[in-house]
Amino acid sequence: MTISAASRRGFLALAASGAALGLPRSGAAAIPNAPPLYITAPEPLPVFKFSDASGRPLTLTSFHGKFVLLNIWATWCIPCRKEMPTLDRLQAKLGGPHFQVVPVSIDSGGLVAVKKFYAEIKVEHLGIFLDPSGSAMQVLGLEGIPTSFLIDPDGRQIGRETGGTVWDTPSVLKFLSHQISGRA
Repeated sequence: MTISAASRRGFLALAASGAALGLPRSGAAAIPNAPPLYITAPEPLPVFKFSDASGRPLTLTSFHGKFVLLNIWATWCIPCRKEMPTLDRLQAKLGGPHFQVVPVSIDSGGLVAVKKFYAEIKVEHLGIFLDPSGSAMQVLGLEGIPTSFLIDPDGRQIGRETGGTVWDTPSVLKFLSHQISGRA
C-alpha cells in the first residue's frame, strides 16, 4: 500500500499537534516498559548557547561526562507547565555526578519569568537555564515545545521526545537509571 504525500503530511501534522498538546505517543502508551522517548543512534547535537541564572554562558559541553536530559520549554507553554514538576522530581531522584536535568527556557522574559514560575509551582531541584532569544528552536530544528533530548556523557543525542512527558514514573526512572548505570 502506498501512502500519498498529502496523507503523510496530514498524519504528521496530526501527530505533531497531539505532541504539542502534550498527548502521549500512542506507541509508548500501548507498549509496556517502552522507553519514555524515541531512542536514536548516537549523534552530536548542533552547538547552541544559553546561560545559567547568574548569566554565565554555557553550551552542552559544559555538562560533558554526565547524562543530560535537555528540556527546551517556556512558562507560557501549557504542556511545559504540566511537565516541569515531574522534571523537578526526576532531578531530585536521579540528579548527581552522572545525571542532570537541564531545562532551558526560551522565555523572552528571561530570568524574572522563570524565577516567578519556579516559585509558583515550587521547583526546588532544577537549575535555571536561559535562552531568551529562543535560538535553540532554530539551531535544534524544533517545531514545538516542550522538546527533550537525552544526551550521553560524550555529548551525543541518544533519545528525543516532543510533547509533555511524565518524567518521574517508575518505568522512566528504571529506564534512565539503567542508561546511567551502564556508563557510570
